[in-house]
Amino acid sequence: MSKSRKALGKGLSALIPSAPPEEEVSVVPTKESADDGKTSGIIAHIELKNITPNPYQPRKEFDEKPLQELSQSIRENGLVQPITVRRTDSGYELISGERRLRACQMADLTHIPAYILQVDTIEQMIELSLIENLQREQLNPIEIAHSYRQLIDQCDYTQETVAQRVGKDRSTVANTLRLLKLPEEIQQSIQKNEITMGHARALINMDNERKQLNVWKRILVEDLTVREVERAVREQAKTPGSKKPTKETKQTTDPHLKALVDKLQPMYGTKIDISASKAGKGSITFEFFTTEDLERLVDLLLGNSLDY
Repeated sequence: MSKSRKALGKGLSALIPSAPPEEEVSVVPTKESADDGKTSGIIAHIELKNITPNPYQPRKEFDEKPLQELSQSIRENGLVQPITVRRTDSGYELISGERRLRACQMADLTHIPAYILQVDTIEQMIELSLIENLQREQLNPIEIAHSYRQLIDQCDYTQETVAQRVGKDRSTVANTLRLLKLPEEIQQSIQKNEITMGHARALINMDNERKQLNVWKRILVEDLTVREVERAVREQAKTPGSKKPTKETKQTTDPHLKALVDKLQPMYGTKIDISASKAGKGSITFEFFTTEDLERLVDLLLGNSLDY
């Protein structure tokens, strides 16, 4: 792996000169003195009309009111933080800063300050766009999940590679990707902050979409807590004809065992059963639905075991 590839995981600062000499920086206020197209790694004022959107932009939701407020601030004080672009045959392509770009357009500006970077590959574009937004905490969980999926599908990354690039645990990446298995209505609800990640993790453990939607509707109507949703999920999982415990085996509804289950299930994000005999022997069962889900649980179990 080359040094430039390793630098991507450190964010934009790894690719932007921290303090270039004054003579190497071109900060120009007029069209006549705009970027000459011969250098990279500089700051220049660029015409807004020459900048095209980033096709790999992970952020999809832009709240109109904060955008208006930013636009007004830019009118009065100018843009403090430049956007980041790369050169193309037709002009420039945005890498990061779409919210700032939109606000400048709303403020009727003609030029915008921008870092010009040498970015040649799709992998670099996706990584830089994702990392910049993650560092600013501007993405909702579904946008992050789509970005992770984009890195896996378009860049042929593994979950481990994605985790290294964005500075997250592999289990965190796996848990986030699982959100994309939820019905579209529930994903939109997460984006709108109608339900929390705790609600979403509980819903993921349901075995079919109809049940997920039914419990999701109850969350909205009845304002269910995460604990109440986990209880509803367990109730939905009960099916007629399921194997009954033997007389010498305690059920998970035993108060002590149930307390352990209630403590463990939120930690591992899946259904857990505990059974114990009078002699003190028993078993703990973790339910999983895919190979990725199994790997996620193994990662969590190994990670937790190292803490003791």
